[in-house]
Amino acid sequence: MPVKIRFLNPNTLAKPPGYSYIVDAAGPGRIVYFAGQLGLDFDNKLVGAPGDFRAQCMQAFENLRLALETVGADFKDLVKINSYLVDIAGNIAHFRDIRDRYLNMSAPPASTTVGVPALARPGALFEIEAIAVLPPPRGASSVTRNKKKTAGSAKSGRGQGRRSRANRPR
Repeated sequence: MPVKIRFLNPNTLAKPPGYSYIVDAAGPGRIVYFAGQLGLDFDNKLVGAPGDFRAQCMQAFENLRLALETVGADFKDLVKINSYLVDIAGNIAHFRDIRDRYLNMSAPPASTTVGVPALARPGALFEIEAIAVLPPPRGASSVTRNKKKTAGSAKSGRGQGRRSRANRPR
């Protein structure tokens, strides 16, 4: 069964500008989380002149595109984005213009945009993080295969082979 994704904007809410209120994903698939992308080039330097929001925003979307390609995805696979803008009042129009060039505007992802006083990287003006839903990898079974547990194995797969600080002998 393929992943079924529905992008919904209920008639009970005002029409959103450039995003969906609800994304409903059902079926076997994979969820891929993308860390925040900044307007950095391959040498880890901010692009454009200091204060050039448009250059940084476009580069951040390009970096997200490259990250998506790494897992065989593209912008149409995004179900959620979070965007952080320094000087939101001065930059929201630029952000929306650039966002609309990259995203599928017939079924845009759910979106949150936040104005922030600063980002962790000095001089950075824009950051975008994302979540994509993809079909399961080819040949992957929808049934999880568990290895046989031995008497001493952990009950949870989380942290197997390691003790958390809380569970270490003192």
